[in-house]
Amino acid sequence: MKKTALLILFAIILSLAPVKADEGMWLLPLIEKLNMKKMNEIGFKLTAKDIYDINNASLKDAIVHFGGGCTGEIISAEGLLLTNHHCGYGVIQRLSTVENDYLQNGFWAMNRQQELPSPGLSVTFLESFTEVTKEIEKAASKAKTEEERTKAIEEAVKQITDNAVKDNQFVRARVTSMYGGNSYYLILTKTYNDVRFVGAPPSSIGKFGADTDNWMWPRHTGDFSLFRVYAGKDNNPADYSPENKPYIPKKHLTISLKGIEQGDPAMIIGYPGRTSRFMTSAEVAETRDVINENVIHVRTVRQNVLMEDMLADPKVRLQYSSKYASSSNFWKKATGMNETFAKLDVEERRAAEEKAFAEWVQKDKKRIAKYGKALENINSAVAKRERPTYLLRYLQEALGNIELTAVANHYAGVAKALEDGNKERAAQITAALQGRVENFFKNYSAPTDRKVAKAMIEVYMNKVEAADRPSFFETLDKEFGGNIGKFVDDMFDRSVFTSLESINNTLKNNPEAIINDPALAVGNSIFALMPVLQTQLQEANATYAQGHKDYIAGQLEMKKGMAMYPDANSTMRMTYGQVLDYSPRDAVMYDFVTTLNGVMEKEDPDNWEFVVPEKLKELHRNKDYGMYAMANGEMPVAFISNNDITGGNSGSPVLNAYGHLIGTAFDGNWEAMSGDIIFEPNLQRCINVDIRYTLFIIEKFGGAKHLIDEMTIAK
Repeated sequence: MKKTALLILFAIILSLAPVKADEGMWLLPLIEKLNMKKMNEIGFKLTAKDIYDINNASLKDAIVHFGGGCTGEIISAEGLLLTNHHCGYGVIQRLSTVENDYLQNGFWAMNRQQELPSPGLSVTFLESFTEVTKEIEKAASKAKTEEERTKAIEEAVKQITDNAVKDNQFVRARVTSMYGGNSYYLILTKTYNDVRFVGAPPSSIGKFGADTDNWMWPRHTGDFSLFRVYAGKDNNPADYSPENKPYIPKKHLTISLKGIEQGDPAMIIGYPGRTSRFMTSAEVAETRDVINENVIHVRTVRQNVLMEDMLADPKVRLQYSSKYASSSNFWKKATGMNETFAKLDVEERRAAEEKAFAEWVQKDKKRIAKYGKALENINSAVAKRERPTYLLRYLQEALGNIELTAVANHYAGVAKALEDGNKERAAQITAALQGRVENFFKNYSAPTDRKVAKAMIEVYMNKVEAADRPSFFETLDKEFGGNIGKFVDDMFDRSVFTSLESINNTLKNNPEAIINDPALAVGNSIFALMPVLQTQLQEANATYAQGHKDYIAGQLEMKKGMAMYPDANSTMRMTYGQVLDYSPRDAVMYDFVTTLNGVMEKEDPDNWEFVVPEKLKELHRNKDYGMYAMANGEMPVAFISNNDITGGNSGSPVLNAYGHLIGTAFDGNWEAMSGDIIFEPNLQRCINVDIRYTLFIIEKFGGAKHLIDEMTIAK
């Protein structure tokens, strides 16, 4: 293990070969060693400590992990936070009603009293990021079995995190692995739970283009929303209270209105979710044929049902907007990924890399001993897990999305307690569920779910053999002659779980009735099968982790002298590159910037995706752009750069050579949808909202100039 660590350290720190400026999600503590020379060469004026410094304020102190799945940045000395509209979408939807629909109409708090508490939303700041590989290795070095090694690592992690936190109640510590488990880092964070909604444009701006334009360039979406972080005493985290004050940040971003030009330096700091840049050809095929095909097929059917009801009923539209958006985003990504896998020969290129690796290993006996079984272990695991993966995916994507059976399953413990005659236990479980179930029914339509259930059961029956189905299919066949419509109607008609009122009345007046509820029976059979398949998947994966770890360690040794970054894993990373146009195909060149003219060109009042608000059209007609127009008098909307991002980077700040905010990252491009697996330097682009469009919408469209006034604008 010590030799492996030295090889990794050598590969990371002693890199001599030049690195492409546009590829890599880099660890902040290693910027000085790996990146600054190249960054300075392409025009950055910052030092490594300007970006990451644990002793003084730096750019990392202005960046937050927003809600656990996106990135946000602090843009004022009073805790004002900027992220994407689609990142705040779920919160905005939960705060909306049919009467006050903030998704449809937008929202602007004109003073602090109007800022809306957002229960369940939190933001997390990074305190420090420190390598602890040596400590972990030392603890595991005496282990004789894999079980002993796992236990030793767990004990070492606990000791490291306990020592890091000590008596500080506000700091959290965790140890995360990098490079497939070949290195470890200690991460200290501080989480704030009082975050309030400040403003957002209507969806006709914040989601302009919707599914049609998603992952596409040219793009004309004002994808942003505003929140404010609040703190308790001494500026520390505190639960919501009217007494809390706006958070005073260590650092907030300065905003540049200078604009961007082709070739300008562009840096992004954020929380990229997951990449698989060491994925093998077998894993590429699995992703394409098992995972993505499932997502594309099942979600197409479900989304069509949802959209039909959403367009027909404003209440259903509000209830299902966030659910639909979450589903459709990865549905389209999976579609684009499979398309680019084929166009860019991703499987074949990965196979060629594996061949080169295998040939390199075979040239040295020591390498054979260390890495000889790496690919064999990976490929064996992938082959063994194909069937449980297929079955589990269809179970989760199809039957797992029948909401009635899911909410009924929450009450499985209540039913068991009642069967056992333990009414006190049943009451305790019911009380614990109350808040969660109340929130569920705020965004639930039983008629819509009834349609979804019929469609999902049919999809599942067509794709999964009878022997592999949950037990409720026996009832469907024996009692309903295989008629899905009759079976589903009977379940919905007789179940008590179709409304909160029905559940509460039943539990109050006749609680034992839930024991034989048809939706609970179906839910039990679905969710009983999931752990069975998950266990099969774990057993199939027995050799995968070791193979993956060895393959990455071998890659690091084979490519020593080259700077290599670990896969994204929701830890803070930095990516740098340039504002850059691209050519997606022969005779086509995409410019690096879009303008408000393009919004007007796309307008279609009969298509909800491309409706343009009248006020925005008026501002465009009058060219009333204030100080936010480009030199030619036009209003910029979005721009592209060759920064290396993935999901989780949504909302990340795009910074210029001086670290000033020039935009907000929100999407990738269609031609490089395989980017999580293999980077395409000629095609891969990051799509960003131009900060000038964001501020223009806030001030001119939203009339919220007071928010602009609290920002710091570069002279």
